[in-house]
Amino acid sequence: MQDAFDLVIFGGTGDLSRRKLLPALYSGVVAGRVHPDSRVVLTSRSALGSSQLDWLKELFAVNVPACGVEDKVLAAFSKMVTIVEVGLMEGGDDWAALKTLLSRDDERPLVHFLAVPPAVFTSTCQLLGEYGLNGDRARVVLEKPLGHDLASAQAINEDVGRCFKEDQTFRIDHYLGKEAVQNLLALRFSNILFEELWSARTIDHIQITIAEDLGVEGRGGFYEGTGAMRDMVQNHLLQLLCLVAMEPPARLDGDSIREEKLKVLKSLKQFSGPEIDENVVRAQYGAGAMAGEAVGSYSGDLELQSESETETFVALKAFIENWRWANVPFYLRTGKRLPDRFAEIVIQFKPIPHSPHAGWGKHINPNRFIIRMQPEDHLALRMMVKNHGSATETLKEVEMNLDVVADDGARLGPYLRLILDAARGDQSLFVHRDEVEYAWRWVDNIIGHWQHSPLPPKTYQAGTWGPYEAHDLMMRDGREWFYEPNGRLDNG
Repeated sequence: MQDAFDLVIFGGTGDLSRRKLLPALYSGVVAGRVHPDSRVVLTSRSALGSSQLDWLKELFAVNVPACGVEDKVLAAFSKMVTIVEVGLMEGGDDWAALKTLLSRDDERPLVHFLAVPPAVFTSTCQLLGEYGLNGDRARVVLEKPLGHDLASAQAINEDVGRCFKEDQTFRIDHYLGKEAVQNLLALRFSNILFEELWSARTIDHIQITIAEDLGVEGRGGFYEGTGAMRDMVQNHLLQLLCLVAMEPPARLDGDSIREEKLKVLKSLKQFSGPEIDENVVRAQYGAGAMAGEAVGSYSGDLELQSESETETFVALKAFIENWRWANVPFYLRTGKRLPDRFAEIVIQFKPIPHSPHAGWGKHINPNRFIIRMQPEDHLALRMMVKNHGSATETLKEVEMNLDVVADDGARLGPYLRLILDAARGDQSLFVHRDEVEYAWRWVDNIIGHWQHSPLPPKTYQAGTWGPYEAHDLMMRDGREWFYEPNGRLDNG
């Protein structure tokens, strides 16, 4: 268990805090990962309509922590929590009271988690500086999205940088905190077997998918005009691509890892004009069916009065122009109202150059290394073996399960892991400002082309895997998107 810390969640009674942060912290207390002397301060724009304990009970009844909830533990957790009314646009007595509250112990780490819209990042950081809450023990955690384009991201970084140094600034991407992603780094850099195979010499292509079965319910105000490219590709998908493709760092510390990820972003091939139309597919879901029930279109869900060109689906083929990855395509896709919810990286190796047995024929599947991040963590290596008991010399595909169960039976969830890392000052799993800006440069180039294109987004039926063009993106290369409903292979 690490030392106690103070955590201030700005937007503490908002959606992200209720759904992710508070359940993660409660689970951390139960698992012994969060010191019981730690304090959690939640800022709110207005007073609660019920007691704090009752509010937490209602919250956890809807957003159940992974460990479940016990009344005795909940009562103890409630004593760690303080809810305060604080405005984020200007100072006053509320900020003076917050400073007094947080000055009770000026030695422990102080983490400010900005679970608020980017529009108030600047004013919040300015107030933290004005009231002296940005000292050496302080860190600020910025939740995505960080800007709407390169210019706005640079403006936010400049404004935050006036109040917090770069080593105090933690730009969060919760996918980087997932157990399977951490295992990917461990497997790559602690086993010569993987590192020797990790290049264009043996890898055919790489797929990264983040699929969502929900539409835009509850996020319409944010999503319209933002779209899947800004919401998912610019951060989550490109960050996962960086972790897969980066060179081995000299050390597994924040500076070394971020330096190698930045090299990947600088090496991304920039498409222009017709190349974008050829390698990037954007689409918007129409009416369809999910789990046997009819669902509406994107425009219908938002009750839009006119047609929208906001994309809810993106599939693209990217290239990294360096020696390790020359001519290896990286296929990225994300979308809403797809048949299943999952996030997965598939490393597909090249086929064998020659089959020495005539009976094997076309039954040899390529080897695959699979990293699944949701709905559950799972790592596996797919290989071909002799089909035991068969009358002929046939093969079957088997899965080598690389999952490891934690000794205490509990794993750190991504948000808890990242909060604890921020309290320690460990930036290994966070994003440097230069990474954000280079990612925006690459994405802005594509979005700018769309804005000047007469072609609207393609349409796909809700409950399907996107438009035909997304499948054609793979098929014309002689490949196909990999998907299995439960993400695992039954070795039978």
